[in-house]
Amino acid sequence: MTTIYRTEAGGRRVRERYAETLRAWPVPYEHRRVPTREGETFVVVSGREQAPPLVLLHGSGTNAAMWMGDVGTWAEHFRVYAVDVIGEPGLSAPARPALDTQAHALWLDDVLAGLGVTTTAVVGASLGGWLAIDYATRRPGRVTNLALLCPGGIGRQTWGWVLPALLLKPFGRWGVRRTLRAVAGLDLAGAEEFLDGMTLTHQHFLPRRDRLPVFSDDALRSLTMPMLVIAGERDAMLDSRDTARRLAGTVPHADVRVLPGVGHSIVGQRDAVLAHLGVSRAGPRP
Repeated sequence: MTTIYRTEAGGRRVRERYAETLRAWPVPYEHRRVPTREGETFVVVSGREQAPPLVLLHGSGTNAAMWMGDVGTWAEHFRVYAVDVIGEPGLSAPARPALDTQAHALWLDDVLAGLGVTTTAVVGASLGGWLAIDYATRRPGRVTNLALLCPGGIGRQTWGWVLPALLLKPFGRWGVRRTLRAVAGLDLAGAEEFLDGMTLTHQHFLPRRDRLPVFSDDALRSLTMPMLVIAGERDAMLDSRDTARRLAGTVPHADVRVLPGVGHSIVGQRDAVLAHLGVSRAGPRP
């Protein structure tokens, strides 16, 4: 079994904190555990059963809790499936199949089958954005719409943050916290509780070390569904200008927004995503 925590005790602390956080989910929910070829996958389900489906894929180093500020709005209009990505600090299996294979698409096939979802819109952030694009290129008939926050696999992955992170590592919790503020862009008003949880997680979690594969121009050109991409101008992990440049040349119908002064962690976009999905706060578009 893949080890994704430094110690079992540390992993237990992270899972306990996550379970406590989930109890504050802002709308009625149910927890589903879906069997897949990579092991069990945990999903938080919200919204009316008859509503159109919306799958959420979080970024690396986090879990479905990253959507707690958004799900209340989205669940008014969609049946929302917040998936804990395998190999990440949620409640899904710790499996980490190679990213340069179809393994993650096959895993999502199993997840969607277990949920009874045939076609869906997908919202993905960072690694979750990469997973969403990977699935949409391999299963274009199953993805009706893409809304991506700082997605990987398009613009260059940057590494200038590694040295500062290494220099801060010996300073324990304080160093982890400073790294998250600087690298992930979590220096945000009102983000202290989330930052506390992320700090605990990254004290014990072993992050992925493989580079995200970059999608070819031909793969990007195959994305014909409606597509929103929101990136941060000051993203320390991904080159947002390169992301925008490549999309302009390969997916010209995509709505690409680079937010000035924003880092890798993009928040407060729930209404922009909702509008892209064809819904206003007052209800569906005519």
